[in-house]
Amino acid sequence: MDLNGLELTWLGHAAFRLKTPDGTIAYIDPWLEGNPSCPDSEHHPDRVDAVYLTHGHFDHFGSTMELAALGAQIFCIHEIAVHLEGAGVTSMVGANKGGTVAGPGDIAATMTDAVHSSGISGETGIVAGGEAGGWVLAFPGGPTIYHAGDTSVFGDMTLIGEMSTPDIALLPIGGHFTMGPVGAARAARMLGVATVIPMHYGTFPILAGTPDELRVELDGSGIEVVDLEIAVPVT
Repeated sequence: MDLNGLELTWLGHAAFRLKTPDGTIAYIDPWLEGNPSCPDSEHHPDRVDAVYLTHGHFDHFGSTMELAALGAQIFCIHEIAVHLEGAGVTSMVGANKGGTVAGPGDIAATMTDAVHSSGISGETGIVAGGEAGGWVLAFPGGPTIYHAGDTSVFGDMTLIGEMSTPDIALLPIGGHFTMGPVGAARAARMLGVATVIPMHYGTFPILAGTPDELRVELDGSGIEVVDLEIAVPVT
């Protein structure tokens, strides 16, 4: 897996932190507080440049408000941007599927489809959060990383692979709320990626899919499965 100077850290569940060679720090789906598989907040930097949200569920929206208060620019679907504006956040970029937006560090981020729901939990219940999506993040000099968000496998992953040519796919494998190892293996083949990093598994017993099961499903495909250790950066 060639990250070309990019530092990638899995923070448990679907949360990732990325640090570019120029020092830009970005999070994807930053469920940091209350995440049973996430390290203590003391391990996180006091400066964040960008947050990329796939959808509004608590285990992905997570610490978005706190990171916005640190100055992070929040990239999300339009409806979540409206929700954030109503909550007093001023630095956000509302986008939609198929759109590409420029972020800090010259990250080109394209929002993709996902097959999932996206309600935002609040004090009065669940409010609408638009639709769930994924992000393809293209970093200057490479690599291109696809974070699928929460999703089932769907046929248009072939188009994502053809149009965005991701090198690495961050795919949910836990099952129950998302696809499991069988679906993730099919997704990896359609995407045409060289490497899959499993996510959204093991946080709770119900998320029972495992990286080893994914390896079995991808046997003979030539696709590498890299199961990251939580809070340990890779470069």
